[in-house]
Amino acid sequence: MLSLVRSLLIITERQQKRIEQLEAEIEKLRKPPANSKNSSQPPSKDQKSNAPKKKKRKKHGPPFGHKRHTRPLVDNPDKVIEAKVDQCRSCQADLSQIAPEKIVRRQLTEIPIIKPLVIETQQHKTRCPHCRTANSGALPAGLEADRFFGPQLEATVAYYKQRHHLSYERIVEVLGDRYGVAISQGAIAQILERAGKRAASEAESIRDQVISSSVIRSDETSARVMGRNWWQWVFVGANAVYHTIVPTRSAAEISTVMGEKCAEFWVCDCYGSQLKAPAKIIQLCLQHLLRDLNRILDAAPTYPWARAMQSLFRSAIHLHNRFTPEGSKIKIETYVNRVMRLEKQLDELLNQTVRNDAAIKLQRRLIKHREKLFVFLHYPGIPPTNNESEQALRTSVIYRKVTNGFRSEWGARTYASLQSVIATVQRRGQPVFQALVELMGSSVLHHFEASSP
Repeated sequence: MLSLVRSLLIITERQQKRIEQLEAEIEKLRKPPANSKNSSQPPSKDQKSNAPKKKKRKKHGPPFGHKRHTRPLVDNPDKVIEAKVDQCRSCQADLSQIAPEKIVRRQLTEIPIIKPLVIETQQHKTRCPHCRTANSGALPAGLEADRFFGPQLEATVAYYKQRHHLSYERIVEVLGDRYGVAISQGAIAQILERAGKRAASEAESIRDQVISSSVIRSDETSARVMGRNWWQWVFVGANAVYHTIVPTRSAAEISTVMGEKCAEFWVCDCYGSQLKAPAKIIQLCLQHLLRDLNRILDAAPTYPWARAMQSLFRSAIHLHNRFTPEGSKIKIETYVNRVMRLEKQLDELLNQTVRNDAAIKLQRRLIKHREKLFVFLHYPGIPPTNNESEQALRTSVIYRKVTNGFRSEWGARTYASLQSVIATVQRRGQPVFQALVELMGSSVLHHFEASSP
């Protein structure tokens, strides 16, 4: 009898554990699925509906009152072809000496046939008849013995790989079909490795500029290097962007980048490593918090606390966007009063009693980081979101999806260094390709021009 009771107790205990497990799974299934609007999940992973989209009837042509736009004419065209009137088509009178009443200008743009320029160096080697010393002629700058491709061609390879994510095979095809350049995949790898070494010194200079900025925005995303999970970090300064790819996501990487520097302001999400950044004041990204609130509202659309907090954050962002010290749309006194009102509303919502589990968890996090929420209202130069850092990583995410990562560590370092140079150049409004040409060395085309008849 005793053994039977023990067996029943064991069975009951197992069934109870199974029931708890199933209840946890049911509770998990009741929660709304994560998507790009209520979490940090990228839009590419959102569940797509199979239902056909309703086609909206769209009126053809420009909207009413829209001014007609045409392609602007170039002031100094390379070639001008005049279509003169020599004879009247009605009476066949001679009109060659009659001045035209009107000249209608039209322009056609064409790309010329591209032919690679080959510059040959003939280095003379002479032995002195007196001392028997072997002498070699000095090669011009840019035409060194270990170079087989000029800066323009090397910049083209780096441009296609870095900006347009072409594979080695496709770069070989494009250079052969479009430019008539025969090149191997090994040569492309050597060009990219050389570009990475040249960009590394530029990237260090960019890093120094970033860590010297008073406001630094930072974010990170995953990267695949040699089949392992690494992390790509980005640090956005006032006028520079620094990328690095390392095996760690810990705060140690931030310390490595910042060195002894301490930023005035740090803008980031609520990730623990970011919150340990060496900065006097930290501003949390409100966009991430709005996504968390969306997740709560997806499960409970009428939950008042989440609605009120969402409205409060949006009002704060709107107020920040309307106020600029140089030319504000509202008076400073009005702005200060509205900030005080928003701060008071935030304290009231943080002290409010909430019963939703997800809301309780978020409220605790907001209370813990209370001083990091509305920094941007007191310092108008601070952004309320970390969107700039996320945008700086967008190209890298596309690169990761297209290429599936890096096969070597030098490939990852090369990509990070080149991306630092390119992102900084773009931030300053400069052309990317020309920056890559300058990075790869001085031009050699003047040697060809000098030898041309």
